[in-house]
Amino acid sequence: MIGWFLNRQARAFGKRYDYDTAYMHDVINTSSKAGMRMAAFPYATGFRGPPAAGDVMAGAMLASTLDGDCGPCAQLVINMVIQAGGSPAKLQLCAEGRDAEAGDVGLGFRFAKAAISGDPVADDLRAEIEARFGKEAVVAASFAAATGRWYPVFKRGLGHGMACTRLQFGDVPVEVSETS
Repeated sequence: MIGWFLNRQARAFGKRYDYDTAYMHDVINTSSKAGMRMAAFPYATGFRGPPAAGDVMAGAMLASTLDGDCGPCAQLVINMVIQAGGSPAKLQLCAEGRDAEAGDVGLGFRFAKAAISGDPVADDLRAEIEARFGKEAVVAASFAAATGRWYPVFKRGLGHGMACTRLQFGDVPVEVSETS
């Protein structure tokens, strides 16, 4: 019964975001306990912080996901941010390496990249995020920086990894490479 419910939820998620959920079904059908943990992951790690910092969070999540994948997972993040009202143009600027032009989305993107790589500039970016949006925004951006890579890595581990693809930023397709 739990497996049936989890598979139903995975199908609905896939339909909502035009996303291939085959890896989810594999996990669920292998172990409903593993499926329940996978389904709970976003609730455990998805702290979003204050609404005013939504663009920072979006940029951090995109940077982290691109660090792990430039295919379907990155497209999912883009689709989710756009559906929530985020700017496809600002996300596109980040993916093209022009994050300095992307405002608060770029701030979050740079913060996540610095936190992931251990770049000391993360301290300055964290201080800017905290000064402008508060400590909760730093916590949210840190969650995003740490966890956006989880799904691509998990999918590759299961044999569902994908190569880099063309990403859609609204109506604009952009070729993205692993070095973006």
